[in-house]
Amino acid sequence: MKILKTAIAGTLESSDITVVVEPNPDNSVIIELKSSVGKQFGDQIKKVITDTLSSLGIVSALVRVNDQGALDCVIKARVETAVLRAAGKTHFNWGVEK
Repeated sequence: MKILKTAIAGTLESSDITVVVEPNPDNSVIIELKSSVGKQFGDQIKKVITDTLSSLGIVSALVRVNDQGALDCVIKARVETAVLRAAGKTHFNWGVEK
């Protein structure tokens, strides 16, 4: 899947996360993390984001994240939603690229 435009998912509410996905002209994945719990869970948050992007076949994106203490399942859902929007898709074809 390819990132075509900038897209956002999530809110700034407590226990949520805002994920902004943009095309990256450098053809790499860059994650910029701002988090209220970054010192304790920053590595785990980045791992969930990286694993989710990898599972979606994303190899080039700029991902800006503002976390307010979201659980891993929320992080994954927000990343999936932002990627879907940024790729101009209406649904995922898991394991099948079209």
